[in-house]
Amino acid sequence: MLRTIARSIRYKLVLVVLATTFTALLVAGAAMVFYDLRAYQQTWVNDLDTQAEILGRASAPALAFNDPKSAREYLALLKVRPKIAAAAIYNAKGKLFASYTRAGTADRDVPGFPDFEGPRIAGNALLLYKRIVEDNEILGTVYLKADYELLGRLTDYLGILGVVFALSLLVALLMSAWLQTAVTKPILAISEIARQVMEKRDFSLRVRKSTEDEIGYLVDAINDMLAEVGRRQEALEESNVTLGREMAERARAEDQLRELNVELERRVEARTAQLEAANKELESFSYSVSHDLRAPVRAIIGFSRMLSEEHIAQLNQEAQRLLGIVQGEAHRMGELIDDLLAFSRLGRQAMQKADLDMTQMARATYEGLAAQQPDGNVAFHLGSLPRARGDRVLLGQVWANLLSNALKFSAKQAQPRIEVSAVSDEKEHIYFVRDNGVGFDPRYQSKLYGVFQRLHESSEFPGTGVGLALVHRIVARHGGRVWADSKPNEGATFYFTLPKEEADGTI
Repeated sequence: MLRTIARSIRYKLVLVVLATTFTALLVAGAAMVFYDLRAYQQTWVNDLDTQAEILGRASAPALAFNDPKSAREYLALLKVRPKIAAAAIYNAKGKLFASYTRAGTADRDVPGFPDFEGPRIAGNALLLYKRIVEDNEILGTVYLKADYELLGRLTDYLGILGVVFALSLLVALLMSAWLQTAVTKPILAISEIARQVMEKRDFSLRVRKSTEDEIGYLVDAINDMLAEVGRRQEALEESNVTLGREMAERARAEDQLRELNVELERRVEARTAQLEAANKELESFSYSVSHDLRAPVRAIIGFSRMLSEEHIAQLNQEAQRLLGIVQGEAHRMGELIDDLLAFSRLGRQAMQKADLDMTQMARATYEGLAAQQPDGNVAFHLGSLPRARGDRVLLGQVWANLLSNALKFSAKQAQPRIEVSAVSDEKEHIYFVRDNGVGFDPRYQSKLYGVFQRLHESSEFPGTGVGLALVHRIVARHGGRVWADSKPNEGATFYFTLPKEEADGTI
């Protein structure tokens, strides 16, 4: 039944009419019942109040002369009111003076004293206490108890309303079944045209307009929609033909591109293999050359030391000066060879990653470097650095190169300052070393990270030109970046990043 109603607008319209009618009848019936019950109650209260007033006036002399017999005679007149079940008169002190009970009514229906004033409903009975007043003097109280019969009256009223509801709903059902065709017939016509359009794919069909109301507007909209769909269908068919040609051409182009990609991948793989082989050969060559050069350099250093220690007296002043130059250049060559060996080893040795305390590493590195310059008056500030995960030896070289550069290039300042700190974002930690040294021209920043690349003369600031190349390569192996910010004579700041991994805390 519910499925039939859900699938048919005809039944829905009938159901709407019946629901509306039932709701209206229910509201009207409830209002009538409420009003009638209130009126019935008020009528009974007024009637009992009048009856109590009459009894009070009639019983006033009996109360004044203490004549209970006369009061009982007045109360006995209530026999003509069969709905009054009990009555009583109380004196001014609240004691029972006279009483009356209907035949078959128990004496307990008469209270021993008045306990309230005015009307009150108690179950199926209506109770009333009313004072007897004569010349502004309270002589006593009249008590009346009457059958309320509210339930019986409500039952009768509901029965009548039920019959009225049934007849009204029947009339509404018949009227709605007849009137709903004015709405459903045009809608069924629209549905039939829609079905034919779907089956035949014929967008030239149109719905006949029979009314000028909202359904008529719907018919116009559907006819306009069919016309527009027909035009778009024709345009779509033309587009499909064009698209088919374009897809065929695209398929041919994709085949050609696929062949080119295969060839390109083959060439890239071959070129990559060549580059890897060349890099390995270059690293091996650098390592071999550096290793082979160490022996003669050591020999030069050893023999020059022997000359300076054992035969210095046999040399004139010019020879001693030249010997000093040989020793200095030999030591410099040794440092170059050591740095070149370290640089070549970076691509050969495996990293041993661990959770590192970067604050402790930076502090220990600086203290070791500062101990070599006991006369320095550097103002060193170390901030709280986040922990990192990496190779302890390699990252130690990063700190050593950055801090030694900061010490070297700020040494000529009246008050050298070096600051080490860090910031973090969602993906990485950014560490930096800042000094107030000589700085450099930012246009030449790209040259900083090449092997043996220098922006200052070695006579002014000694060094091999390999340190920043080592820093760049070590940080890159850890998945980070290196860059710098500087201006001439305004100091320099070198930054490097390390990705956030398992260890992430602040010391």
